[in-house]
Amino acid sequence: MVAMKRTLCIWLIAVAAAQCCTIPVFRFALDRWEPDRFTLVIPPAAASKPEIIDLLRPLRAGGKANLDIITAKDASLNRAELRFPTSTDKSAWSGDLDAKTLAELLDSPARKILREHILSGDSVTWVLVDGGSAADDAEAARITKRLTFLEQAAALPIQDPNDPDSQLGPGPPLKLRFNTMRLRLNDAVEKPLIAMLAGPRSKVDVTKPFAAAVFARGRVLGAWQVSELDDTSLEDTCMFLIGRCSCRVKQENPGWDILFNLDWEQALKATGEAPQVALEAKQNNQPTVVVTTEAPPKVPSNPLRNVGLAIGGVLMGTVFWLLRKK
Repeated sequence: MVAMKRTLCIWLIAVAAAQCCTIPVFRFALDRWEPDRFTLVIPPAAASKPEIIDLLRPLRAGGKANLDIITAKDASLNRAELRFPTSTDKSAWSGDLDAKTLAELLDSPARKILREHILSGDSVTWVLVDGGSAADDAEAARITKRLTFLEQAAALPIQDPNDPDSQLGPGPPLKLRFNTMRLRLNDAVEKPLIAMLAGPRSKVDVTKPFAAAVFARGRVLGAWQVSELDDTSLEDTCMFLIGRCSCRVKQENPGWDILFNLDWEQALKATGEAPQVALEAKQNNQPTVVVTTEAPPKVPSNPLRNVGLAIGGVLMGTVFWLLRKK
């Protein structure tokens, strides 16, 4: 009997929790998940050089990148290494560290595009890494066509602006959009990013076309060979990201992060303020170059949901009373 009561109690808590948050996974993560930090390991011989010290100083003193810098204890290490947050034995990059290579580690043209997609409110960006052949073009067209269909057929959870448990953080208006971008497998400038997209434990072959789903603050949900990425896999991934967030902690969700040299909190705040700045400029007859996005319509409160939460609260209280009485 006690076991049954406990099971019922756990079930009621899970039901109530599921009802509490209507924010989609991709936006919950954008609002709340801090990117995991990479580690840049510097060879002892290089760490004492004045030019390297000057190069790394801005990153050590309150840098924006999700990056920690350490000096290797192994004196035999002669090349710098960029190590994944979740793995100490696999590197996303290794080589001689100088101003050029450090700049390529911290940012790249593709990451600038990804950043624009994220800050404009895209739900997920599918990054297709391929060779640019006719067969690759056909696969990219297939994936884009399927995502366009899913974007038209799917819908975000209804948001109640009066619900304190489902308030969005600063950032772009909530919208549903599935985007794509392509990289070349042999792009030397994007080599660190390609390794990050493949991930620390991914089984994808980075010499063959693969795709990675990127959302939130540069979070990769997963990576798949393009040849194995069928319509069902695309749908499952997209539906997970636009579905209600279970409000679990980040570590309980799949995926890994990309290195970005960006203060996400400030960038999201600036993005959220942009429509208001544009409106004020228009009212004052001032020119503006800010791109505005129409705000989402106000959704009326759902009385059935409120009744359900009230009933759930009563049931939970009853179960706790029974457990205490026992």
